[in-house]
Amino acid sequence: MLLDFSMTRLGQPESDSPTVLVVGGIQGDEPGGFSAATLLATRYAILEGSVWVVPNLNFPSIIHRSRGLYGDMNRKFARLETTDPDFSTVRRIQELIRHPDVGLVLNLHDGSGYYRKEYQSKLRNPARWGQSVIIDQIDVAPGIFMGELAREADQVSRDVNANLIDPLHKIHVHNTNTAAGDREMEKSLSYYAVRNGKAAFGLEASKEFPVELRAYYHLNMVESLLKQAGVRFRRDFTLTPAGVREALRENLEVYFADNRVYLPLEDVRPAVSYLPLPRGGHTKAVTSKPIMAVLPCKNRDGSLCIHYGNRTITRIEPDWREMDDSLSFVRVNVDGRDEEVPFGAILLVENSLMVHAKEGFRVNAIGVDGKRRDESGLRLRRASFIPRFSLDRQATLYRIEVYKNQSFTGMFLVRFGKKTTLAKSRDLLPAIPGKESSLGF
Repeated sequence: MLLDFSMTRLGQPESDSPTVLVVGGIQGDEPGGFSAATLLATRYAILEGSVWVVPNLNFPSIIHRSRGLYGDMNRKFARLETTDPDFSTVRRIQELIRHPDVGLVLNLHDGSGYYRKEYQSKLRNPARWGQSVIIDQIDVAPGIFMGELAREADQVSRDVNANLIDPLHKIHVHNTNTAAGDREMEKSLSYYAVRNGKAAFGLEASKEFPVELRAYYHLNMVESLLKQAGVRFRRDFTLTPAGVREALRENLEVYFADNRVYLPLEDVRPAVSYLPLPRGGHTKAVTSKPIMAVLPCKNRDGSLCIHYGNRTITRIEPDWREMDDSLSFVRVNVDGRDEEVPFGAILLVENSLMVHAKEGFRVNAIGVDGKRRDESGLRLRRASFIPRFSLDRQATLYRIEVYKNQSFTGMFLVRFGKKTTLAKSRDLLPAIPGKESSLGF
């Protein structure tokens, strides 16, 4: 599977304020980390300073809910054979870490249980990693930006522990003293950064939590370090577990064919049949979140699966078509008024709509049980559509497709209802914790 990681640049580099590099998804079975990094990349504005976010470093392992398809990538930073399938990914992130603009590296993980310096119980002991700030040593070197690792990690623990959902979730600092002989940590991304003179922290949320609570604690830790680094920011959601949950499940969408085909995915049905697409068009699909991907479905020839993190949102059965780009919109009478509706739009309809006829083009309203080949000029209401043909599970959203002869021109969507009464989509995240292989996301 060829899935390269992406990087989002936020803010502007400043000479006296090095860039913060945030990495999520180095291990694909740790959704709290890559979910938090995704929200940082998509829902934060950097007002002062510079932040680079890689939310999907080991993207194939994220899709497959695997720690690593070719072994643990976080143990490949000391030495790596050129024949290793992860070689190019590791070399790319190493180049970013060494970039002269980067001064601080944050690596987001989900760890087992709750780290404690002394044994308290099976889940709370020194062998656990959850709810901790990981440092490799007390400091990096004199004069290094954010290089007093122990002091800064202590500040993170104080900041986050002031916002605990439960006192048992307390954050502790875990100094691995890597150089003293920790052979495993010597191979890690964070220690690679330290060896190259960069401040680095591993941030661990507990795997005992549901995804939104993991991401909540990750973002609290990240925000503490951003503030210490002099980065000013703004987010567009409330930093609570409920606010994180909502931010993760909204604004899920994908565009195909230069935006002529648009699918909102918050409440999409498990399968979408006969979606007109240009052959190979999935390779140019544009998704709204960096941990989303459109890929051929495994064991289903010709089908496409839309992935969001390690969840498959829906399956598409494409109707491969030649494309016609001679038209960019159609004229529609909606609730008694005429509008020009561009392809890729959603049209809100309270009562009815009618697509005006245009010479040389025909309209196919998916789910209308009519006898006409061309459904332009036909007054359509919600009752005109067979509910099982809707895109959403609430049966409010339907496709209106336009063709020129056998070529596909584009489509728009109609949503029936009033703005004040449209129901919220169903949750995409699980409500309970569990092993990564059993998580819905």
